[in-house]
Amino acid sequence: MAVVTDATTAPVGILGGSGLYRLLETPEPVAVATPFGDPSDPPSRGTFAGRPVVFLPRHGADHRYPPHRVNYRANLWALRALGVRQVVAASAVGGLRPELTAGTVVVPDQVVDRTWGREHTVYDDVGTVVHVPFADPYCPRGRAVAVRAARSGTLSAVDGGTMVVIQGPRFSSRAESRRNAAEGGSVVGMTGMPEAAIARELALCYTTLALVTDADAGVDVGSSVTHAAVLEAFASNVVALTEVLHDVVAGLPDDDACPCRRVLDGVDLPFRLP
Repeated sequence: MAVVTDATTAPVGILGGSGLYRLLETPEPVAVATPFGDPSDPPSRGTFAGRPVVFLPRHGADHRYPPHRVNYRANLWALRALGVRQVVAASAVGGLRPELTAGTVVVPDQVVDRTWGREHTVYDDVGTVVHVPFADPYCPRGRAVAVRAARSGTLSAVDGGTMVVIQGPRFSSRAESRRNAAEGGSVVGMTGMPEAAIARELALCYTTLALVTDADAGVDVGSSVTHAAVLEAFASNVVALTEVLHDVVAGLPDDDACPCRRVLDGVDLPFRLP
């Protein structure tokens, strides 16, 4: 398997969320073995926005993996093994603030992890201990590109905000939703962690495009959200979101100067990264 390492030709990794299972017109599936098992689906190589990309549907192309069963470690390891150093992740989220209505794209700058029982690190063996900085969970350069692309698109765009990641697969109670909002949350999702943290552990630039599909339970006093409603809302905005994603991929830097890729410099690792 040829691995691209030149920053000017390295592929951009794209993680598709609920409602974004296919992206490339002529995908080339690539089987990748990882120390953590199989990724959700074989990643597909192709071209998007004039650049080489590797696309991977987070839940599998048939949405068979619930959020707590996604193999986040294998997914991100597979992307890195194929030469990816920048990852753009699409996610469907609920809005925790009244102004964040369905069809809004939020480019978060912070995250709160309320998940449990998931494999949260690639460095979980006894022996060499690895700590990575995570004060700012998302790539600063990727965020800047994503904000510009979102603002130039047809969807409402918000720069910054806190993504609260819940365990799922159930949605929040109204009390949980109100707590998340009261504690500073902007949107709520189920897949943003440990994905962001594992990306950092693998020295990957990681940027999220969070598409609001519903008002979370504590914001909406009407009927509660359903999975069918989330998919319907995502589907109604997927073309516009894909256009934003196109502009993000086209605008990402093609050099290797981002601090995300330097987080492991000088760190004693228990194994060699691909």
